Amino acid sequence: MTYRDRLSPWVIVRLLPKIQRVVVARFRNRSDAEGHLRRLRQLMPDVEFVIIFDTGEELDNK
Repeated sequence: MTYRDRLSPWVIVRLLPKIQRVVVARFRNRSDAEGHLRRLRQLMPDVEFVIIFDTGEELDNK
């Protein structure tokens, strides 16, 4: 994760089939992410989006 990404830990993710996902946008604070998410849901009501807090740590598959 780059330094710039660490400055914007709130992420809007578009959920896709087969447990795939796409990062749509990154934000410095949650309220900005929630505002953007509301607009996305108005423009694309059939698409599923979620907000996550990205810590930047990789998960181990043990």
